[in-house]
Order: sequence, then structure tokens, then C-alpha cells
Amino acid sequence: MDMKFDRFAAVAFLAVGVLFMIGSRNLSSSSYGSSVGPDIFPFVLGLVLAALSIRLFYEAYRSKRQESSKEKLEYKPFIIILLSTLIYILTLETFGYVITTFLFLFVCFQTMERSKWVTSLIISAGFSGIVYFLFVNVLKGTLPGWPIWFS
Repeated sequence: MDMKFDRFAAVAFLAVGVLFMIGSRNLSSSSYGSSVGPDIFPFVLGLVLAALSIRLFYEAYRSKRQESSKEKLEYKPFIIILLSTLIYILTLETFGYVITTFLFLFVCFQTMERSKWVTSLIISAGFSGIVYFLFVNVLKGTLPGWPIWFS
């Protein structure tokens, strides 16, 4: 991979992470009776993104560029994941979080590694259900869980 691209991506993601942290400060700090407010998740997300981008920049800076081994860019997986992301965004309200997230993750996992479809099914279902449960029941947030026509 091109080290210039890695460094540029690291700086861009660092900027996005810092903007997430700054933007989260404009949200209210707590909900009624809850110690976890809507500002916590974007702040932590920005912090994690900033930390990972700093690590990417460090690794790109330290690694030596190998001229002899050029990797072929794979456009097909990129396009599949990009299209599935757009479909995910457009269908989230209609089909609900659990179904759309499950399908989105399954498609992405299968795009990256086709042979392990049982593992992809288990991880996709588990992640969708656990995140929904934690966000709605533990953090008392709202997500479009199931479609209206399903219940």
C-alpha cells in the first residue's frame, strides 16, 4: 500500500476524530436520571478514531516501503461494501436496526472472506442483537428495532 496514502488517511481520520470530540461537547451532557448522556458515545468514538489514526500514522512512518511487491488493488470488494453501506443507510428506518445491521455485516464479512459463512452468520446476528439490547435496554437509547410490518 502507498505510504503517502496511509499518512494522508491517518491525518484525515485524526481530523474527523477531533471534530467528533469537539462536536460532542455541543450535545447535552446527560439525560433524565442517566449518567450516560448523548455526548458520551460520539466523544469516545472520536477518541478511538483519533488514537487509531495516530497509530496508523506511526506505523506508516516506521514501515519501510517495499518496491518489489506491489499489490493489486481490489475494486470489487470496495464497490460491494460501498453499495451495501448505501443500501444500509437507505433501509435502516424501513427494516429496522437489527435486520439491516445483520444483513449489512453478513454481506461485508462475506465480501472479505467467502468461505466462513456460518461464522459470518453467528457474528452478524450476535453483534446486531447485543448492540441493540445494550443501546436500548441498558443505555435507554432509541433505535428502529424491528419493522412495523414485522410486529
